[in-house]
Amino acid sequence: MGASSSDQVALPPLQLQAERRFLADAMLAESSAIEALANQTVAGTVGFSAALDLMDTCRGHVVVSGMGKSGLIGMKISATLASLGQPSHFVHPAEAVHGDLGRLRGEDVVLLLSFSGETAEVVALASILKADGVARIGMSGRKDSALARNCSVHIDLGDVIEACPLNLAPTASTTVMLAAGDALALGLARRRDFKADDFHKHHPGGMLGAGLRPIVEVLRFRVGQNLATVSEALSVREALAHAGEGRRAGAVMLVDATGKLSGILTDGDLRRLVNSHGAAALDLPLREAMTRHPIALPVDALVRDAVQLVRERRLDEVPVVDSNGHPVGLVDVQDLIAMRVVRES
Repeated sequence: MGASSSDQVALPPLQLQAERRFLADAMLAESSAIEALANQTVAGTVGFSAALDLMDTCRGHVVVSGMGKSGLIGMKISATLASLGQPSHFVHPAEAVHGDLGRLRGEDVVLLLSFSGETAEVVALASILKADGVARIGMSGRKDSALARNCSVHIDLGDVIEACPLNLAPTASTTVMLAAGDALALGLARRRDFKADDFHKHHPGGMLGAGLRPIVEVLRFRVGQNLATVSEALSVREALAHAGEGRRAGAVMLVDATGKLSGILTDGDLRRLVNSHGAAALDLPLREAMTRHPIALPVDALVRDAVQLVRERRLDEVPVVDSNGHPVGLVDVQDLIAMRVVRES
């Protein structure tokens, strides 16, 4: 069993401060490497635009390959590309020459990763693909590397000093490679005008997918089905009796003579009304008791829009209205909690 925090020996203050400084310097070294690449990108000396030109014309998959730590980064880059609409998969360079070349097709674009640009397995794969006429993008820290010479396009990550004090363990170099891959994926999505609706198609599960669902798909209380609207001309007592005909929601939606949403009376409003007026509160006109012009969501809103309102305005119920301002349904915060897109406070 591991030692608990109370069993651990605390470092002397000076050693503790030195350790924190060491950790901070490691992170700063990686962020500085990304900043340097970003500046080179703005200057147009890296090769991103040419790589995007090639990827944008891809009619197959963008296949990513790399060894060791670069391979792990490549898997993430491939996953990001796929999530943003570009079909992609990862091929291990050593496995490629032992049968997995069948995973590659002539219409694919292959992104090959090696920071040194001399990794034997990656360079060998690039050479084979070159002979087969498959489009290749190399990514390394040397524009004169063997990988660069065997690729159609090369992304030059520049001379990166590792965060490792020995300048050996891949740290800053893999961080830069990851940032470059993310930039490529985002740049390609931007060129193709990738929208939130497109993103939803690739993320139907989890919180991302839930947040991008149309709000009308998740409404539990719907006007005309299990939710009544009430005329603002009624009294509070009459409104409660009328609203009780359907399933009990946490609020009553009130409409004017034209059927447009004019107010809302929540359970909280009713409690405050009774506390201040006693039993006489039930005979008050709704116009005096309701919250006028409540915040409402349009019918084409997404779940994430409802989540934002609930979080920013601390609302428990949010009306949904059509383009003419007529109530369509009611979003209840408990439904959002059940979807796990809002936490219960």
